[in-house]
Amino acid sequence: MTFEEAKDKFIHTWGTLATQWGINRSMAQLHALLLISPEAMSTEDVMEQLQISRGNASMNLRDLMDWGLIYKQLKPGERREFFVAEKDIWKVARQVAKERRRREITPVVDVLNELKAIPTDTPEAQEFQRVMTGLSSVVGFADNTLNAVIKAEENWLMGQFLKVFR
Repeated sequence: MTFEEAKDKFIHTWGTLATQWGINRSMAQLHALLLISPEAMSTEDVMEQLQISRGNASMNLRDLMDWGLIYKQLKPGERREFFVAEKDIWKVARQVAKERRRREITPVVDVLNELKAIPTDTPEAQEFQRVMTGLSSVVGFADNTLNAVIKAEENWLMGQFLKVFR
């Protein structure tokens, strides 16, 4: 397999994988391209490499910045904006977990807590609350798991810091 074939395969696969994280395919492919690029890329570079429109590139670059997965990089003498991806894969995983938790899990937890608070004066209401409690348990497990991923580096960093003072 040549480098170009490997690059194309990675970009395609990352696009497919990231859709499972709640990221659209174009956004994920753009992220993959920046992730493996040794240099910061301009919007025009991205458009050319991925064969996408300026609007698609601009929207997805903005979304990736909102997710904290890419950053703008200034180049002296250049008026164009350049973009670079976070290269630390663990930071990427934590950032995706943080965003998914904020966008998906937290709103569901809030709704389930509200729904569990209904009066249980009928058999139907009791069954409803039983199901909501079960769902809340599963969502709570997912929330705790994502929180553990998010806090993983903080705990490691604190451990390293404490080792210095032992």
